[in-house]
Amino acid sequence: MKNLWSGRFTKGMTSYVAEYNASINFDCIMYEYDIEGSIAHVTMLAKQNIISESEKDEIIRGLLIVKDRIKNGEVEFSVDDEDIHMTVEKLLFEEVGTVGKKLHTARSRNDQNDLDEKLYLRHETKQTLALLKDLLEVLLKKAEAGIYDIIPGFTHTQHAQPITVGFYYMCYFQKFKRDVERFLSSYERLDYNPLGACALAGTTLPIDRAETTKLMGFAHITENALDTVSDRDYIVEYLFCASMCMTHLSRFADEYVMYNSQEFGFIDIDDSFCTGSSIMPQKKNPDIAELVRGKVGRVVGHLMGLLMVLKGTPMSFNKDFQEDKEPLFDAVNTINQTLFIFARMLENTTFKMENIKKQLEKGFINATDIAEFLVCNNIPFRDAHEMVGSMVKYCEQQNKTFADLTHDDLKTLHFPVEIDSLDIFTNEKCVAQRKSYGGTSPEDVKRQIQNGYDFIASL
Repeated sequence: MKNLWSGRFTKGMTSYVAEYNASINFDCIMYEYDIEGSIAHVTMLAKQNIISESEKDEIIRGLLIVKDRIKNGEVEFSVDDEDIHMTVEKLLFEEVGTVGKKLHTARSRNDQNDLDEKLYLRHETKQTLALLKDLLEVLLKKAEAGIYDIIPGFTHTQHAQPITVGFYYMCYFQKFKRDVERFLSSYERLDYNPLGACALAGTTLPIDRAETTKLMGFAHITENALDTVSDRDYIVEYLFCASMCMTHLSRFADEYVMYNSQEFGFIDIDDSFCTGSSIMPQKKNPDIAELVRGKVGRVVGHLMGLLMVLKGTPMSFNKDFQEDKEPLFDAVNTINQTLFIFARMLENTTFKMENIKKQLEKGFINATDIAEFLVCNNIPFRDAHEMVGSMVKYCEQQNKTFADLTHDDLKTLHFPVEIDSLDIFTNEKCVAQRKSYGGTSPEDVKRQIQNGYDFIASL
């Protein structure tokens, strides 16, 4: 069969040009959306008396047969048909004959392609959001279980202050909550019907874009046809949201890799999420966490790549836009797979609290609490900071911890408050007293968890 656009041409493409030009090998996954849009389109055409009811019924009958044929693997895709739009139309002709030629009335592949991608991305954004919700629920359960479990908090990878496991997990809850909010916001701008923009300027035929908007469940209609067919902002937005989310997953995974090391020994990742070495029998490698950390590169790369595709394209539609699909499809697959497997890995990872207790003795992580104790005793914070810093230096020289300091040591250090020892500054008390809004105290972490459940209930 000759190309559906071949009337103006005296010769066809050579095989290697056709292969380079075609997108059918990857955009074939959008066949269901292409057919959904076509059914809405011919339904509107009939309502507007542009085609007859019987023609509409026959075209829809043929489209449903084509859908089943593709779904059942009965169709062999060919680069000669270029893309999924022309493939579906060709298959429709085979089923219904001449009446199938009326399907493309009052539309172009320009707005049709935009429509297919929006229908696809609406579905996939909902899938991504569902997987993010699953991850948030896992984080809340892990946080609830770890409200009272104390671990070191770090800045610059140095022991900083004592925090709880629950507080740690709620940190990541907030990051992924923002990812949910970003995807929801991008969905609002995605949810505009482009069908009817045609090639770039609309049509002289009396179409009803509000009807196709209603039939396909879009919230709005695109406002300007020239903008519509030249717009790929919604794909860039998804890729940005996915890149931010994958960056959060990568940071989380990196900490798991670090915490899993012998040097830390903070966590135990279930064997089912690890691999061994082909030469070193003792190894248990956190490969899934490492792979999550690595996969962020491909998603961020897709974002950068599409921005480069779009940056120099004049209005309106350009063949360059064909390069939007493979990055999008791969990014969707990558983030959705990663969200699912990461949530399962979290469920099957435990903090090794006995090992962590030994680590809590290092790094003078209650130093800030002692400084704030002095502030409560009318010592200016800068003076208190310097005093406690001098105490740390003294302890390092004497090979002591704060708890080891005697009354005489405190006198030597000119500690300004009469106190027998510093053993009252336990990690448990330090954590319990951090009740400021957003702090690590069990009391506030419980509040954060409840707010987290409220957020999930609102979705």
